[in-house]
Amino acid sequence: MAKIAVFVADDHSIVREGLREMLARSKDLALVGVAADGEVAVKEIRRLQPDVAILDIAMPMVSGLECIPLIKKDSPGTAIVILSMFAREMYVHQALSAGAHGYVLKTAPWSEILEGVKMVAQGKYFLSREINSELIRGYLNNEEQKSAESSRYDMLSDREQQIFRLVIEGNPTKRIAELLCLSPKTVEKHRSNISKKIGMSEPLAMLKFAMKIGVADPDLWPDS
Repeated sequence: MAKIAVFVADDHSIVREGLREMLARSKDLALVGVAADGEVAVKEIRRLQPDVAILDIAMPMVSGLECIPLIKKDSPGTAIVILSMFAREMYVHQALSAGAHGYVLKTAPWSEILEGVKMVAQGKYFLSREINSELIRGYLNNEEQKSAESSRYDMLSDREQQIFRLVIEGNPTKRIAELLCLSPKTVEKHRSNISKKIGMSEPLAMLKFAMKIGVADPDLWPDS
């Protein structure tokens, strides 16, 4: 029986190498490609048409969430698993609504990640056990209301959220304009709108805000 073809996209080399080793030890799975950012991932998945794509949720250029509809359009036979450090219900809902079949935490054991890949390859859905527990606990405790900080972030449009992420990663306006094929003036307008909606404009304050609501990798915090 043919092995399940898997593509991995994550901007952290240690994660890519860990997944590479895990897949190499599996008799049922085969790694067919890797990428360090979302833009390359979409292009390579379109070319390779793998059975399963494992995507980090927070990647440069194009995020994992933004990749999902692009991949579903160009490679409809590819099942998508989001691999993330964020267990927030909002992200799980966004991923599944966009077309992902699985959502697995980076803290999950390798065996759970393998199980998730195999499940989605069969057309089934899979969530990390920890996420399932959190979702059930949230519903039982009626914790569906978002915090004031999360509500402010949710007010941002998709484009504004994309620019917000690039800002907290340390990209200046000119670089953001190049990455998104926009004019610097348009980027500045978006940044102004973002500042008004979230109530801050300094990149470091924005990064602290993003980490507080769980939309930024703690590794982004500058060393003292």
